[in-house]
Amino acid sequence: MVKPIMKDIFFLSQKSEPATKSDQQVITDLLDTLKANAAGCVGMAANMIGVKKRIIVVNMGFMNVPMINPVITKKTGAYKTEEGCLSLSGVRPTTRYQDIEVEFFDSGWKKQKQKYSGWIAQIIQHECDHLDGIVI
Repeated sequence: MVKPIMKDIFFLSQKSEPATKSDQQVITDLLDTLKANAAGCVGMAANMIGVKKRIIVVNMGFMNVPMINPVITKKTGAYKTEEGCLSLSGVRPTTRYQDIEVEFFDSGWKKQKQKYSGWIAQIIQHECDHLDGIVI
């Protein structure tokens, strides 16, 4: 179900809790909401739809991919950039990394470890910041 976008900075500034298998509906809602906002959004964290769980969805070009309890385990190639956010107006400066490694569970609860670079790595970093209560 498509959910409204959370814009409350106090809520968005709180750390999210680990997701469990009972959070399957949150994944579905995130995927639906990202699809509905595809014109202006390439990734979304659960707190952006009012749920403090460690779940993100990322547009990988060909499909939207959910990541449950993601942890960035390695990052290299720091660079400065500016980012916007569907929950906030305007853009803000930030530091991102060109290459990252991420451990997460997929939607079937299988443990994954993947490497990402460039634009997709930047999206994942932005959404993981949301999970830690970092508002960009």
